[in-house]
Amino acid sequence: MAVSILIPAPLRRHVGGARTVVVDADSVAAALAALAAQSPELKRQLFDDAGRLRSFVNVFLGDRNVRDLAPAGDAIPVKDGDVLTIVPAIAGGAADGPTLSRDEILRYSRHLIMPEVTLAGQKRLKQARVLCIGAGGLGSPLTLYLAAAGVGRIGIVDFDTVDLTNIQRQILYSTADVGRSKIEAACERLTQLNPAIEIVPHPVHLASWNVLDLFQEYDVVADGTDNFPTRYLVNDACVLLGKPNVYASIFRFEGQVSVFDAHRGPCYRCLFSDPPPPGLVPSCAEGGVLGVLPGIVGSLQALEVLKLILGLGDPLVGRLVLFDALAFQFRELNVRKDPGCAVCGAAPTVTAPIDYEAFCGIRGEEAALDATGLPTLSVEDLEARRRGGETFDLLDVREPHEQEIVQLPGATPFPLSELPAHLHELDSARTYTISCHRGARSLEAYRLMRKAGFGRLQILAGGIDAWAEKIDPSLPRY
Repeated sequence: MAVSILIPAPLRRHVGGARTVVVDADSVAAALAALAAQSPELKRQLFDDAGRLRSFVNVFLGDRNVRDLAPAGDAIPVKDGDVLTIVPAIAGGAADGPTLSRDEILRYSRHLIMPEVTLAGQKRLKQARVLCIGAGGLGSPLTLYLAAAGVGRIGIVDFDTVDLTNIQRQILYSTADVGRSKIEAACERLTQLNPAIEIVPHPVHLASWNVLDLFQEYDVVADGTDNFPTRYLVNDACVLLGKPNVYASIFRFEGQVSVFDAHRGPCYRCLFSDPPPPGLVPSCAEGGVLGVLPGIVGSLQALEVLKLILGLGDPLVGRLVLFDALAFQFRELNVRKDPGCAVCGAAPTVTAPIDYEAFCGIRGEEAALDATGLPTLSVEDLEARRRGGETFDLLDVREPHEQEIVQLPGATPFPLSELPAHLHELDSARTYTISCHRGARSLEAYRLMRKAGFGRLQILAGGIDAWAEKIDPSLPRY
């Protein structure tokens, strides 16, 4: 039976800020037990050491107190669609929760005068713990706005360094930060923005062995990653720990935002049960992104995080928002919970983090090309053999607008988007070396050509980017 439990404001921080939690139960006791299972702290709030409902907590089924319905403690059945309301004793007053300093009251004054937020809401923000996965295009506006809003603890997971290509969209950083650790530069910038909060750096590669321990310390997780293994890892860990996952993604001129919370609706796997084939969906490094887009989408992501903490409005649970910047159009799609979902369904098969690289396959920049077992040629070997007089049939499968930026000497333009229609122009008896920007599209071209009967193929490892870095530094990189 699907039973809705209305959560009072003092307890919402134990359920990710949710105002309503839906559980599957056939009695009031089973419903409360399912709710308490989400958090040891919540369980302590509701039950004493003997497992009895605490005397200062009342539970109503509809408009009837369950103590009146079954004073002797008999099981109280519930039916599908019933609503339980938890009503704890509340003392009120300023002593409840953390205090705000005089400077904080002035800093957050525009929040405090909003009747939807007030002093109590700002205290909830100060108590909140949010973990941001990635400090890149989405992570920049996300962390900046959470810090400015006064979220008390912001954890950041990232192990990358600032590159000049980041500055076009990653507004956490300046040109002076190029070469620095992203997490070091981000913590410095956010602390300057708001010294009253705690910024916790996690300069680690998120993996199956560390994800549960890391996520356990936070109330809400915000996913701003750019690769599929990490997206599925984040989703599964959030489901297993009962944490809401505020999701966002961007590509070129388009973005997506949703809140995946398996206790109240679908998870990411309910929407995308399996990842796309390797190479089918390029990363931003391969496909590009309009610099302002992550600012828009990351701000929407921050909005959803704040709504969850404050218990305001309707979070995007069970809804996916699509944003088309060129058309300036927002669309909202309903996402249903999949009863057969591998991680949040009725009979889950994923009950612990798995090998997500194996689940998603080798794709683009997430693994070295030589790890695929395919024949590769390094740019150093290509240059040495060319100097020795060898000739090569080089195919550059980048798009024409990219070839205008920089060209690989001696390569024949053969865009991947046109490859299937023009394979007949190539000689399957010849040996071809395939190159692209960094390697992802070369891998896709290799598979297309192998399927068409080409047996003598190799991939230029690292593509034109490796050539410009290691062989001819005079060439521009992008």
